[in-house]
Amino acid sequence: MADVFDVVADPTRRDIVRLLHDHPGSGEMSVGELVEALGITQPTVSKHLKVLREAGLVGVREDGQHRYYRFEAGALADLSMWMSEVGQRPSQPRVSPYVDLTFAGRALGGILRDASDRLSAVWGKLQG
Repeated sequence: MADVFDVVADPTRRDIVRLLHDHPGSGEMSVGELVEALGITQPTVSKHLKVLREAGLVGVREDGQHRYYRFEAGALADLSMWMSEVGQRPSQPRVSPYVDLTFAGRALGGILRDASDRLSAVWGKLQG
């Protein structure tokens, strides 16, 4: 199955989805209606409809020789949710999972150095 980003990256496929989404009544359009609305050839429309169908963005209903396509909103739910999360700035800055311990490390290093110096001095007195 194609990635939904790749599928909607094509402007013709976006136009098809938009036409089906905005279509009044049953929300279904035949291939012929799509060809007329888009002004492109039937094989080109059919190729794009196949990609959209495989990605789950459109559904199809067969009625004899005719096929009627409809927009399937659920297929874009994950994309829509991701876009709304990325598109909004958080009201509070995101908290980094990492804490800068540079200062603490330097402080601890100084404490250890001082302790080492004192232990060396005590050890020197014991030895001497």
